[in-house]
Amino acid sequence: MEDKTFELLSKIYGEMQEGFKSIRGEVKELREELKGDIHEVSQNLVRLENKMDDNHKALYDGYKQNREGIYILKEEMKKLTDKVEHQEIRLQVIKGAK
Repeated sequence: MEDKTFELLSKIYGEMQEGFKSIRGEVKELREELKGDIHEVSQNLVRLENKMDDNHKALYDGYKQNREGIYILKEEMKKLTDKVEHQEIRLQVIKGAK
């Protein structure tokens, strides 16, 4: 009876070792796949960061140009307003002289 039990336990042990070996192989494969996926994600992240950096620079340049344009328009509007006020004063003087 002990021999049969020992043989059965030996057989079960051997099968378990084969199962563990198989599982280790699968885990190793999954680990390699995961490393590849992580590398791919890292590359995609770098590409996105570069693209975002370029877009950010372009947006900032556009913002800067708009701001400068608005400043120029305000200055021109101020000059025109001053001219109109000066003309109104001259008209009042001319009307007052009549």
